[in-house]
Amino acid sequence: MLNKRLLIKNLLAHNDESSFYDKKRQLNLHTKEGKAKFLKHICALSNSNPANNSYIIVGVEDENNEIVGDDFFDDSKIQNLVNAYIDNPPKIQYENIPFPNLPKEKVIGLVTIKPKNKVSTFKKNIHTILANTAFIRRGSNSIPTEEKIPFSKINTETVISIENNSRNSIEHTLEGVLDFINNRHKDLYCKYKVFKELFVVCWAGIKKTNRKTVFYSRVDIELINEQVKLFYSAQDDVTISHDENSFIITEHIALGINDNTSYYPLEKLTITFFDNGYYKMNTQMLFEPPQYNRKMLHHIYNSTVSLLKKLEKKLPLSEIENKDVIKIPATLMICYLNNFEDCKLKLIESKDIFKNFHNPKVYIEFKEAMRILRKMKYN
Repeated sequence: MLNKRLLIKNLLAHNDESSFYDKKRQLNLHTKEGKAKFLKHICALSNSNPANNSYIIVGVEDENNEIVGDDFFDDSKIQNLVNAYIDNPPKIQYENIPFPNLPKEKVIGLVTIKPKNKVSTFKKNIHTILANTAFIRRGSNSIPTEEKIPFSKINTETVISIENNSRNSIEHTLEGVLDFINNRHKDLYCKYKVFKELFVVCWAGIKKTNRKTVFYSRVDIELINEQVKLFYSAQDDVTISHDENSFIITEHIALGINDNTSYYPLEKLTITFFDNGYYKMNTQMLFEPPQYNRKMLHHIYNSTVSLLKKLEKKLPLSEIENKDVIKIPATLMICYLNNFEDCKLKLIESKDIFKNFHNPKVYIEFKEAMRILRKMKYN
């Protein structure tokens, strides 16, 4: 079993980016350009390493390998994005890895690209990449190629050596549990559960009961053995259940118009553990968007667009308008889910406005709305 934090350290220690790993400050999957860049690297790494795993590390400065972290990224549908654009797509996995020096809402992303024996090519155009294009790695660069790509095992021994030096130990597991409970979450309700005498899951949050159902907020859940953060949210309410073989996380979100909010189940994540030392994670989308009166929603939409225009022009806002800005991302998302087709584009185009607004909660709300829309798209 790999300790993913050790794996990241060992990859970063292996000189610079190479034909079996890449590093990024952050991923931008909101735009066609960002998606194209990500898919290009997936394609190139897969083609250059058909006999071993390849990796992309997210949240690291390119020049000096400084571990700066990135937002928790919980898009389990990222494989669907790869499948949609690439022929002979590799299996990939995105994991969130906590590091001691980072704020608890920041992680390092680890993309694992599994080996396969067929050449990956783009099956359709995206941004500036044309259909039928194949990419390979040349040092730290992903470049297009028209040549036949030979099957290569050139990196296999190096990658196996790095992975073997990243194996977990009882000491790492115990230190991880103690750090989670005693240091990082000493102000929250904490609990742990051991599965199959091998896997240790820790979770923390503010516990509350609503109509006999126990919810947790400010939730953090980790699989300690692999140093993988399974779930993190500073906002959402989550229910947790488990039996001898499975650990189940059901995420709920608060949505509404004009301060009338209700809780809606968003997604259920089930982690099943097996006796042979493996586990699998399955997600089930539960979200059914709330539907509103079209006339009322049209009025709210017009008011929201008007407020956005004032923000774009940097006009002074009234006290009420300043408070209403935080509602814009969720309102645009609700309008889009009620067939106001241009609202998603308006949301994306307003990213910098939300990011630079004096209240940081506005940008958090934007990222939350984009996360929900991304989940629904790939579902």
